Amino acid sequence: MFKHLLVPIDGSATSELAVSKAIGLAKAFDSKVTAIYVVDPYPFTGVGADFAYGQGQYLNAAKAAATEALANARKAMEQAGVQVTTATVESHAAWRGILDAADSGGADLIVIGSHGRSGIEKLVLGSVAQRVLSHTKLPVLVVRA
Repeated sequence: MFKHLLVPIDGSATSELAVSKAIGLAKAFDSKVTAIYVVDPYPFTGVGADFAYGQGQYLNAAKAAATEALANARKAMEQAGVQVTTATVESHAAWRGILDAADSGGADLIVIGSHGRSGIEKLVLGSVAQRVLSHTKLPVLVVRA
């Protein structure tokens, strides 16, 4: 039924649950899986020497976090016998990077973790899963803790 699953991860416990669900689905449907980690390449809006130095530090830390999270996802999937590829995606909005990766990679299901924020916290921090749901035509499985 589903031949290519896209699993966006962020290194959180919730995204690890999404990886586990994706493993079960991939085994059931003999699907391949792509795990992605979205990094905003330009999160700072300031200018000057301090900005440039902070930008480099941020990118190094973000890419290191992506590498670690993707390695953990790859290990879990390979141990379960699931065919997986991983990628770090650059996008100013995580939801946009997820949708672009789904389109370019030919995914037919997105399996995404949601932190379940509500109220003011959701208003301030937003919801990547909600935006993915609102802007895609693909089926989406939202995994919550």
